[in-house]
Amino acid sequence: MLEYDRKKLGDFLRETREASEFTQADVSQRLGYTSPQFISNIERGISVIPLKTLARMVHLYKVNPETVVKIILESQRKLLREKLMRGR
Repeated sequence: MLEYDRKKLGDFLRETREASEFTQADVSQRLGYTSPQFISNIERGISVIPLKTLARMVHLYKVNPETVVKIILESQRKLLREKLMRGR
């Protein structure tokens, strides 16, 4: 399972959404969700974002996909390091 810091990615997506001048309701409607609550949960790090939804958000916000990849990889590196150090 892909592990990453959902809060860090969520914060990035919230900031990017706001910079794009979209509301959570705008995004949920464009992505086919019935409620903005799912977008809120993603941004707060409560929900795991489906990869297909993440790809659509990256496209909607006109974000360089490499930026999102870096956030996720940095987060995975940190989590892996923490887990390995606990095993000492």
